[in-house]
Amino acid sequence: EVQLVDSGGGLVQAGGSLRLSCAASGFTFDDYVIGWFRQAPGKEREGVSCINSSDGATYSADSVKGRFTISSDNAKNTVYLQMNNLKPEDTAVYYCAAGTVVSRPYLPYEYDYWGQGTQVTVSS
Repeated sequence: EVQLVDSGGGLVQAGGSLRLSCAASGFTFDDYVIGWFRQAPGKEREGVSCINSSDGATYSADSVKGRFTISSDNAKNTVYLQMNNLKPEDTAVYYCAAGTVVSRPYLPYEYDYWGQGTQVTVSS
């Protein structure tokens, strides 16, 4: 059974940091692109960052470049999203997702499997 378990969200003040984790099981981790998306109330789900587990190539949205870093521990089948200098506009539910053929990593429909989501709230 394919499973993605995302965790690490919480409440933090502006300027603070959080590290999200996405633990994967039930598929060959190295064959997948793992992405992080977020969805704020009343807004569409947007791509934040992703990593190709086979070669380590990454993509990040302009809104998080220089603040968020995605990394992968293939031995643990886990992807991390280190989020620094958080801003109130980063408040959202964050989801990790996995896909095998991902040509446009910022589009949700490119991914096959999804985690349950973890809430990130940044207070001003």
